[in-house]
Amino acid sequence: MTAAETHPPHPLAVDEVVDICRDLLRIDTTNTGDNDTSAGERTAAEYVAEKLAEVGLEPFITESAPGRASVIARYEGSDPSRNALLVHGHLDVVPADPSEWSVHPFSGEEKDGYLWGRGAIDMKDFDAMVLALVRQWKREGRVPPRDLVLAFLADEEAGSTYGAHHIVDNHADLLDGVTEAVGEVGGFSVSMSNDLRLYLIETAEKGLDWLRLTVSGRPGHGSMIHDDNAVTQLAEAVARVGRHKFPVVITPTVRAFLEEVSDILEVELDLENPEATIAKLGPIARIIGATIRDTANPTRLDAGYKDNVIPGRAQATIDCRTLPGRSKEFERQLREIVGPDVQVDYIHRQPALETSFDGPLVDAMADALRAEDPGARPVPYMLSGGTDAKAFNRLGIRGFGFAPLKLPADLDFASLFHGIDERVPVEGLKFGVRVLDRFLSRS
Repeated sequence: MTAAETHPPHPLAVDEVVDICRDLLRIDTTNTGDNDTSAGERTAAEYVAEKLAEVGLEPFITESAPGRASVIARYEGSDPSRNALLVHGHLDVVPADPSEWSVHPFSGEEKDGYLWGRGAIDMKDFDAMVLALVRQWKREGRVPPRDLVLAFLADEEAGSTYGAHHIVDNHADLLDGVTEAVGEVGGFSVSMSNDLRLYLIETAEKGLDWLRLTVSGRPGHGSMIHDDNAVTQLAEAVARVGRHKFPVVITPTVRAFLEEVSDILEVELDLENPEATIAKLGPIARIIGATIRDTANPTRLDAGYKDNVIPGRAQATIDCRTLPGRSKEFERQLREIVGPDVQVDYIHRQPALETSFDGPLVDAMADALRAEDPGARPVPYMLSGGTDAKAFNRLGIRGFGFAPLKLPADLDFASLFHGIDERVPVEGLKFGVRVLDRFLSRS
């Protein structure tokens, strides 16, 4: 038996990424928005830290509250005079009900060419890609062109208070020299034909405005005539908000995206009716369609404590997402919709972001995608949701969504985010590692 047979070589990143992703999917990191019921972030952080330490990196684990843990490590580059690049992902996931899934959401099961589990695309896939790649680089003695700050974060799914914002508020020194960042929900493919795929790179994301509506009334007995019912007033206000359609506003990022799509589809772009172009995008239209206007969706109701008692107070939560530069005008419109008797309070308020689709970092993304997929056409787009980039933007860090995945043409990718039977294609994971290898080698 040779020495090589006794000590087999380490797996390449394209092979190890599957095992790492499976391991992460099997760690239940459910974020309920409540510290008492959220789980697993510390366990996942320790797993990540161990994988980094094994190859000689020096991970730092920080807890913002018991169990709410994040990991930061710096991979020193060859040119200390250059600004650093932040590569960030989150370890938490939204809840999943096993009874709704065809596999257990924390099984990490591999079948039909996919890895299945909560977090498979949001976003333990990218965490695994980054871990697998830097482990291979360290084993091979490779040095990135500039410092890479690697961040694996808690609490993204509930506003990032215990994750990215905690880092910015308490450990900003770990991000010294960082001017640019890449994170989730970008770099994925949308098939336009057999030999043409758009790769959507996130250069903008809507603002996060979670609101609580409160109506106060006169409590009383449910059997009596009652014209000051807080529940009735709240229900009417919530219905008005839920049915309201805010005006179309085309931002520079959305305009650039629509112009690219119109060119590919060979259709005339009507900015007065952008839905006509967006409708031709298939399932991804749900994400893009939400980026041409502000949105306000009622998500929770809370009132009463007994079936025959009219409560003195009723509350609702509204998930609002605002376009860049629209926050103040949106608030004015919303207050007008709900009326003067409804109290409006912010639960979370984080601004929208937008940057331009240019510069050496964007060029490196585009070149890496085209090298691995000759049919790639990188385009900028706006994310209808939000990411940890909002926290890092407070430090002046320019953020992009770039977690590359080549997806099957028939996969309804948008439905997998916070959806049932979330899964990531195994070949897509390997593709992502190859693209990141090229991208980070010249970033």
